Amino acid sequence: MTDKLHPIIEKAGREFADGKLGRREFLRIAVLLGVAAPTAYGMVGLAAPAMAQGAPKKGGTIRLGMRVQDISSPHTYSWIESANSARQTLDYMAVTGIDNVTRPSLVQKWEATPDLKTWTLQLRRDVKWRKGRQFNADDAIWNLKRVLDDKTGSSVVGLLKGFILTEFDDGQKDAKGNPRKSVKLWDANAIQKVDDFTVKLNGQTANLAIPEALYHYPLLICSPEDGGKFGIGSDGTGAYELVEHEVGKRSLYVATKTAHWSGMGPNVDRFEIIDLGDDAAAQVSALASKQVDMIYQGAISTLPTVERLPHVQVNTVDSGYTAVARTHPIKPFDDKRVRQALRHATDTEAVLKAAYRGLGKPGEHHHVAPVHPEYANIGFMKQDIAKAKALLAEAGHPNGIDCQIDCRPQPDWELLAVQTMVEQWKAAGIRAKINVMPSAQYWENWTKVPFGFTTWAHRPLGTMVLGLAYRSGAAWNESAWSNAEFDKLITEAEGYLDVEKRRAVMAKIQRIMLDEGPAVVPLWRAVFNYSDKKIKGYKIHPSIYIDIKDLWIDA
Repeated sequence: MTDKLHPIIEKAGREFADGKLGRREFLRIAVLLGVAAPTAYGMVGLAAPAMAQGAPKKGGTIRLGMRVQDISSPHTYSWIESANSARQTLDYMAVTGIDNVTRPSLVQKWEATPDLKTWTLQLRRDVKWRKGRQFNADDAIWNLKRVLDDKTGSSVVGLLKGFILTEFDDGQKDAKGNPRKSVKLWDANAIQKVDDFTVKLNGQTANLAIPEALYHYPLLICSPEDGGKFGIGSDGTGAYELVEHEVGKRSLYVATKTAHWSGMGPNVDRFEIIDLGDDAAAQVSALASKQVDMIYQGAISTLPTVERLPHVQVNTVDSGYTAVARTHPIKPFDDKRVRQALRHATDTEAVLKAAYRGLGKPGEHHHVAPVHPEYANIGFMKQDIAKAKALLAEAGHPNGIDCQIDCRPQPDWELLAVQTMVEQWKAAGIRAKINVMPSAQYWENWTKVPFGFTTWAHRPLGTMVLGLAYRSGAAWNESAWSNAEFDKLITEAEGYLDVEKRRAVMAKIQRIMLDEGPAVVPLWRAVFNYSDKKIKGYKIHPSIYIDIKDLWIDA
């Protein structure tokens, strides 16, 4: 993709040859910095992954059992289900595959300067919106500026804040009467139009993961003419048009009349999403009776039943999916010793076994998963009830504490995890009452509840999830935790493509999370879903992203 290899690729090649860098991370670095994916695979002696399921066939309908949500504002999505709906019509500028390698999409190629502060995005010239207009740099810039505008409320701000945004006092007060901070582009030329098909991102700091950030699921590329809204008849560059949508019931997409610009499909004529609710048994009943062909995400309680269905395939992959028991900085959790006591009182191996049949890995309380390339093994925190009691006593609670934890009833494993932890915490004197809220109610209040159990999806890098979930002022910082040293280290880690350098910084970050952090992270779960064996071309993505244009039916 470029005439000259980026100097970091040359260094990575030497480290790979010396056995200091694994194949997967070398592939990721090479493709991020301009090497075409097939070439990068060849550089490490591997063949590019292939589906190997025969030639695609045309026609038919795929019916997916998944929640049908309000999808009107793509840039503020906080659910992958919403993105799985809109991504059939709207595209991303880049796509991270099941192999953790990020490839071009609406961007044809990208180049980074040696210091990783400037990324040049060269857009494809063969993309048209469904209504006939050519996709261009103005479209890309409009979307980028919109998601980075504080008024939009997009989580993309938390992902790119250190790179391209700066804080300022907006003259308003927050709920506590303190001066409120907003963000803006750090420089008028931060997002620069070079020509009709070239955009430059000029950062104030280095950032290793700009192409991956372009695949953060709310960064769907909308037509500026739709004003950032999405619905029936909305324009798009994707393979399907949304023709029906009723929240809580059904969505229907039909293939566009022209071939998708990528050359990949669409193969099936129609794609239907049917809302089966949160009842796992009802979902399996619909799959067993062939009312649907696929279930977005499987449940632990139904896995044994589905494994016995002869026409169904169980798809699974290790991931960075988890859920965290996180606190707000209010009494008694404003004292870090109380937060530490929660972690010491938790047996994560037992939680994994009780709540998720051991499918995954026990959590380590710092929200960096073993699947993340920069994960640092800083030692496993075993349950220590005596330590937990001592910390509570030091914090002025010799007789323990009483509190309430809010959670959802579905998916089933989340409530099981909370029930298991609450029983464990009793031994340390942490008496937590469980408040089970309907899922819709929980998600209306998830950033407001003082002590809650919230699911978090997989991201390809630990720096990405930490920036989204814990960076000061980030839209998805549900714990309202703020630590200046943590923020500084996250920005530093985002600037290193060198895995060992990044891992060294991540070790410091993980220790801060164990010492100061607001969360108990009980497990990392393998994710799985169910599909009819007649569906071909499908492999489960660690984030459970579903692109129907890549699939076909062979009955």
